[in-house]
Amino acid sequence: MTAKRPVFRVMKNGYDRFAVDDAVEKYASEVEELEKRIALYQQQLAEDNAKMNQLQQQYLSLEKEYQSRKASNDEMARLALREANEIIAAAQKNADQIIREAVNTASGILSDLSRLYDEAGQAKGYMSDELQKLQKDLDAFKIPTMPDLKWLQDALDQMQ
Repeated sequence: MTAKRPVFRVMKNGYDRFAVDDAVEKYASEVEELEKRIALYQQQLAEDNAKMNQLQQQYLSLEKEYQSRKASNDEMARLALREANEIIAAAQKNADQIIREAVNTASGILSDLSRLYDEAGQAKGYMSDELQKLQKDLDAFKIPTMPDLKWLQDALDQMQ
């Protein structure tokens, strides 16, 4: 954007001095105002740069803190996963041991039950044989006949 060039009236020894002085004064005040604006813009630029630097420092600080926390969280997650895997492995080992013990105990109980079943079968056979012998003996046992107790009564009556 170009400013309109002033046109001065030509006079005997140059241009109209008052018009030139007015134009120079006008340009001087414009230059002064522009210099004030430049100074204000430079001051605002410096403040903005300072704010930007401060924000960059805060960003870098937050980024560093984020990375630190992320690394810490990753380490905690890794340790928690390792501990969980150790707990699972120990639980699996304990469960396997419990199952082995339970199978051994059940095997022992089944052996004992089988032995007891065999012994009960033998005892039943023996008892059945003995019971049959006892039944035969009972069948063979003859109860003597009871004498007539009337004679005893008669004898008692006579004694009185």
